[in-house]
Amino acid sequence: MSDPTKVWLITGCSTGFGRELVKALLERGERVIATARNPKSLDGLGGQQHQDDFLKLQLDVTTQVDIDAVVQASEARFGRIDVLVNNAGYGYLAAIEEGEDEAVRAMFETNLFGLVAMTKAVLPGMRKQKSGHIVNISSIGGLVSFGATGYYHATKFAVEGLSQSLAIEGKPLGIKVTIVEPGPFRTDWAGRSIVQSATIIADYAETAGVRRRETAARSGKQPGDPRRGAEAIITAVDAPEPPLHLVLGRPALDLARKHVAALGAELEFDIVKLTHTRSF
Repeated sequence: MSDPTKVWLITGCSTGFGRELVKALLERGERVIATARNPKSLDGLGGQQHQDDFLKLQLDVTTQVDIDAVVQASEARFGRIDVLVNNAGYGYLAAIEEGEDEAVRAMFETNLFGLVAMTKAVLPGMRKQKSGHIVNISSIGGLVSFGATGYYHATKFAVEGLSQSLAIEGKPLGIKVTIVEPGPFRTDWAGRSIVQSATIIADYAETAGVRRRETAARSGKQPGDPRRGAEAIITAVDAPEPPLHLVLGRPALDLARKHVAALGAELEFDIVKLTHTRSF
């Protein structure tokens, strides 16, 4: 008889969705590997009652040695990895012209290339067992863009495209993919987990500048409860046919629908305009 529980490997568990996922999964009796750059940030997770089902490991997703060690330790402890949740990441506030190359590249290393490296590290095991699920935490900002977060959007748009291709490649191998697109949740994204460009150009005060101020003011006051978001992610993974896209929160859902409607209107406009100016 096969074991009905899953083995979950989650990155970025110090706060937000990662931490809430760990707590919810352990309560359900799942086996969990929680990771963070600073293992001390994982203190308080688990406990004596979960010692057989829980593993805490240090992981910087931009360091291949860390990644390899975590995957090896996870497989040695539990025999396999069923679900990888790529949750590690952070935001960056700057108008495009204000963006500082070193900071932008560092964010890409974590948000995109770290996610790629983690995914590639678990795929061989998933291919061998003919099953697995990759959950990539994107954002509504992977579908819709705003001022001041263009570079962050660029990382999340990249995650969206990569994930869609992975879903096509993984399906015949029994590997599923879900892209999670949360709206505003109380995950510390707008607080400790965000970086701001030190360069500020006055001409962007009414666009990027306004967004910088609003983001700071909303930190900790966002409507979304990360525990409910974590439970939605678990429900999606448990579904017989998990969704490729999982939009979380009413604000995100409203934005996604407006985006789709606006894109449809633009396409119709282009069709009408082009048919009058170009021969097909």
